[in-house]
Amino acid sequence: MDRELLEQTLADLGQPPYRARQVWERACAGAASYEEMTSLPKELRTQLTDRVPFSTLSPLQRREARDGTVKLLFQTADGHPVESVLMRYRDGRRSVCISTQSGCPLQCAFCASGQMGFKRNLSAWEIVEQALFFLREIGSAEGSHSGSEVTAESEPEPGERLSNAALMGMGEPLMNYEAVLTAVRALPDLGIGHRHTAISTAGWAPGIDRLTTEDLPVRLALSLHAPDDELRRRLMPVTARFPIAEVLAACKRFYDVRRRKVLVEYLMLAGVNDHREQARALVRLLNPKIFKLNLIPYNETGDGRGAFSGSSRPAIDAFREVLAKAGLEATVRVARGREIEAACGQLAGTAGTAGRT
Repeated sequence: MDRELLEQTLADLGQPPYRARQVWERACAGAASYEEMTSLPKELRTQLTDRVPFSTLSPLQRREARDGTVKLLFQTADGHPVESVLMRYRDGRRSVCISTQSGCPLQCAFCASGQMGFKRNLSAWEIVEQALFFLREIGSAEGSHSGSEVTAESEPEPGERLSNAALMGMGEPLMNYEAVLTAVRALPDLGIGHRHTAISTAGWAPGIDRLTTEDLPVRLALSLHAPDDELRRRLMPVTARFPIAEVLAACKRFYDVRRRKVLVEYLMLAGVNDHREQARALVRLLNPKIFKLNLIPYNETGDGRGAFSGSSRPAIDAFREVLAKAGLEATVRVARGREIEAACGQLAGTAGTAGRT
């Protein structure tokens, strides 16, 4: 829900200030409608239903992968698509990948969100609401969903909660800075602490510097994907505006102030950026005290006949070995939800085969 609209409406109705907190706390506890908020007077529940939409996003489709990953396709009130992902881990973590824009203006060559074009920035509450839907998702009995429709969920069961958030879905978060920061500040109300929240950027240097000044212990993730400007410009046009040296300098300033390592995301593309000499170039480029790498197996987009293919596992292992010998920490991301187009780079805002794959 739009919290500003909620607060203004309650004020117009002559309600005491605590009512807004009461409604918000119930929403963050997993309530799926005003009618479930029985601590509110019935007349007030009716008034809020008429005046403040409970949801700023309409869920259109839910898809679930064999590994338990769930992808939701939403539509904004003005008709734009948004996709978000819930990842379930065996250790109990429940991590949400949240979109900050419908589509993306940066047009990275390997990314489905960039290929769909840019629709608009999301509001702070459209960003938060994606997490709220998943908060209700994890409160449902396992396997209670079927088909493509999203149904109303109950409150989370004791002991299960959202634990992590990554603003790594559709869009460039730092190009929607104010809304993103407002959303991030609201996430602890859902149980997601700032230290468990990551903001990903394709290298929007002014936004990195602004984030450095904030009193928020969030994690910063940089999508790099190439060790030199020439290749990176082909993959990521934003490089023409913010070259690698400028972006890494901004990341260093972030580390100097926040003392938190910057996670460098590096998509492994066969024959493009996975050669040993490119690994050695990364070693020269990245200070291991400041950066650590996450090597990401490429996930096909669209019909799978695009310009790129993923590096083989032996190529990824050889690349990682060069980094490790030089003391540069690197992990290989486990692809989750690939068969439902929910993995890194696959969010395209389109409906697919519904239900559990």
